[in-house]
Amino acid sequence: MELQNCPDKKEFELICIIVNFGLGSKAIKIAKKNGVSGGTVLLGKGTIKNRFLEFLELNDTSKEIVLLIADKTTAYQALTILNKELAFHKPNHGIAFTISVADLPGNRSYQYQDNKGKKSEGNTMYQAIFTIVDRGNAEDVIEAANKGGARGGTIINARGSGIHETHTLFSMAIEPEKELVVIISKKDQIDSIVASIREHIHIDAPGKGIIFILDVNKTYGLF
Repeated sequence: MELQNCPDKKEFELICIIVNFGLGSKAIKIAKKNGVSGGTVLLGKGTIKNRFLEFLELNDTSKEIVLLIADKTTAYQALTILNKELAFHKPNHGIAFTISVADLPGNRSYQYQDNKGKKSEGNTMYQAIFTIVDRGNAEDVIEAANKGGARGGTIINARGSGIHETHTLFSMAIEPEKELVVIISKKDQIDSIVASIREHIHIDAPGKGIIFILDVNKTYGLF
């Protein structure tokens, strides 16, 4: 369904920026100067597939994940400036990507439009794999993904509450700790990566976790 007579309706994008610890606030400050209203910073851990860094035990680094939402025009303009000021084009300076937002209730400048069937105008050669597993299993997901052709990923701590997630402590329900693994890869490698995760993590078994894949529009910092 598409709203009629809404000339001011806009398409919105979720901007995800993954940078080294301490740079999240700087990224938000730059984005706000360029029209983005604000954002959220999450803490995570990045893993890099590099034998030399593994030997030095430096392949795991603290990361900040910045989430921002803006209309497509503003998002792409802000990303151009962010890429220039944070140097995503240089190795190990971070990555950024955008994902289309289907609905954004509560934003007064937003008018709903159904984007189903519309092809993305941005860079569609990449996709994002999101895997949610019990805490402590994220490294296994990364290892399995690397066997399938991935080049590392980002781990974010979280909590879960689902049909297989209920535990009790002193008769009180508690939510188990979870880890969210984010992996960006070229489309032609996605099937191999997902198959490897399913094989090694047994993700299809009840309570083992979930995987979902989203198209990525714009990307920066991927080599």
